[in-house]
Amino acid sequence: MTSADQRQSGRSGTEFVRTPDECFAALDDYPFEPQYASVRAKGVDPLRMHYVDSGPRDAPVVLLLHGQPTWSYLYRKVIPVLTRRGLRAVAPDNIGFGRSDKPTERTDYTYRRHIEWMTSFVDGLDLGEVTLVVQDWGGPIGLGTLAASPERFARVVASNTVLHTSDPGLAGKLTWANHAIGDGRVVLEQSLVDYVQYCQRAPELVASTFLYSSAGSLPAEVLAAYDAPFPDPSFTAGLRQMTGLIPLTPTDRGAAIGRATMQALHRWERPFLTAFSDGDPATRGWATVFQEQVPGAAGRTHPTIKDAGHFVQEEKGDELGQIIGDFIETSAPAT
Repeated sequence: MTSADQRQSGRSGTEFVRTPDECFAALDDYPFEPQYASVRAKGVDPLRMHYVDSGPRDAPVVLLLHGQPTWSYLYRKVIPVLTRRGLRAVAPDNIGFGRSDKPTERTDYTYRRHIEWMTSFVDGLDLGEVTLVVQDWGGPIGLGTLAASPERFARVVASNTVLHTSDPGLAGKLTWANHAIGDGRVVLEQSLVDYVQYCQRAPELVASTFLYSSAGSLPAEVLAAYDAPFPDPSFTAGLRQMTGLIPLTPTDRGAAIGRATMQALHRWERPFLTAFSDGDPATRGWATVFQEQVPGAAGRTHPTIKDAGHFVQEEKGDELGQIIGDFIETSAPAT
């Protein structure tokens, strides 16, 4: 079936594609039945968001958010660890990724809409007392959702993520520099600029390429699972656009969202844990930034996951799952 056969349009004209189910027929170690929720964001039609919902429905909720170029498949090793501990693991696919709907116009994807879609998802499932787990773009999206609805969240685990604000105070703190220095100038790490430019200019984006370069040698069937949502280039508008949404200057709308989110985190006194790996230069330094700026992170022992790169769930999923479970148990209020 071609992408043209999958193209649909909402009532107001939002065109999107829906990856055929057969693309996911032979996934390695991903036994979860698909579930779907309708989500909304300003200026576009309602869209269908896919999610995994595993574990007792009345158990404490762990919301697992992915980034680019992955989907809920990334958490397949983490989810069983959590459910064995009696927790409910909810892992949605961002719009444009995984089994979720994929608008075909790149401009339909904005930083604000990703937050609105996720907020709509959390509200629609009426999730409460949530432990939020974020990695990569899951951080800006998930922490933005927390800022919009803080009453729904009980604690946060941040792993290999960022919150770009272009704040001059970030100078010297990040391996991948991204901050203003005044007089209309900014400092940007060359690798960050190269990454953004590649995603905008490459004739074709293949999701598994990013996993292969960041997570080392992975089995062919695992790489194929990361490529499954994108059977041809018409499905990759969101994959390509997400990197273009990285704020690089203080006047970027995304930087303003990041600063507002960080202001909300400055007031976050509930438990906050960083669990970054030791092998991810793209996010190195952000663990310290969060520890210094989020009140709920103060006085905690923040683990470092050793011998892992950016996609820590792929390389150390069991360990991350245990860290999350232990954190929930030790930070739960006394009864």
